[in-house]
Amino acid sequence: MSPIDVNSVGQTREGTFKYDWKTCALYNLGIGAQAEDLPFVYENVQGGMKVFPSFATIVAGSGLLFPKGTDFVRLLHGEQLIRLYAPFNPKGTIKTKGVIEHIYDKSKAAVIHTKISGYSKDKQIFDTMYVFFVGGAGGFGGDPGPKTVPIVPPDGVEPDFSISYQTDKNQAAFYRLNGDYNPLHIDPKFAKMAGQPKPILHGLCTYGIATRSIVYGLCDGDVSRFKEFNARFKGVVFPGETLTTEGWKDNGRYIIQVRKENTVVLGNAYAIVE
Repeated sequence: MSPIDVNSVGQTREGTFKYDWKTCALYNLGIGAQAEDLPFVYENVQGGMKVFPSFATIVAGSGLLFPKGTDFVRLLHGEQLIRLYAPFNPKGTIKTKGVIEHIYDKSKAAVIHTKISGYSKDKQIFDTMYVFFVGGAGGFGGDPGPKTVPIVPPDGVEPDFSISYQTDKNQAAFYRLNGDYNPLHIDPKFAKMAGQPKPILHGLCTYGIATRSIVYGLCDGDVSRFKEFNARFKGVVFPGETLTTEGWKDNGRYIIQVRKENTVVLGNAYAIVE
C-alpha cells in the first residue's frame, strides 16, 4: 500500500450543487419521511417545503476530497459534524469548498479531517466536518492529534426525549439514490465479501434518521432551530431494524445516542438547537 500523502493537508476542492424540490423530497424520503410528514414531501405545501438539515451531507459531496495515496478499501467514515447557519431552500444552487485540514497519525491508522462549507450567493448555509480512518496508513511519524473527549449519557438518568423509527427493508435502496452507490448497501455478494451477512444501511442514512429525530424531538419540526449535530459511527445497521434516538440536556446542548435495541450505533454525539 502506498503511503498517504501528508502534504495533502491544505489541499482544496470547489464544487457546485444544483438541486430542486425533487432532490429534497428524495433525500427526506431516503431518511424515512412519510407521506404524513407533508412539509417534507410536498412541494406545494403552505409555507414552503422543508429540508432536513442533514441534507448538508449530500450537498457537501460536491466538495469532498481525499489525500493522495488514500486506500479506499481500508477507508472508514468515523465521525460526522454538520453546522447550519440557515435552513435549506427547496431549490437552488450551492457552491461548496472542501479543504483537508489535518492528517493525524494514530499509529495503526491515519485519520483525515476534511471540512466542507456551502454557500448560496454570498450567504453561508453550512459547515460540515468529515473524519475518516484509513487502516494501515499510520506510523508515518506525524502528529497523533487531540484525544477524544468522551460524551456519554448520564448514568441512570432518563432521556429528555426518545424517538424510535423502524427503518424500511428497502431503506438502503432508497437512500443510495441520493448519490452513494457503494455496492455494500445493495449487493448481497459484495456485502459478504466485505464481511457482512447482507447489505448494510449507509452510515449517513442512520445519521439522517437521527437528525430527523432531533428535528421532531427537540425542534417541534422547525428546521430553523437546528444548529449543530456531531456524532461518531459505532455500529452497523441493517435495513428493517428499529433505531431509537435519545437526548439528555447538558449545558446548552443535548447529549445524543442512537441505538438498535441495546447496541449503540451512533455515539459520542451532541446536538445544539434553539
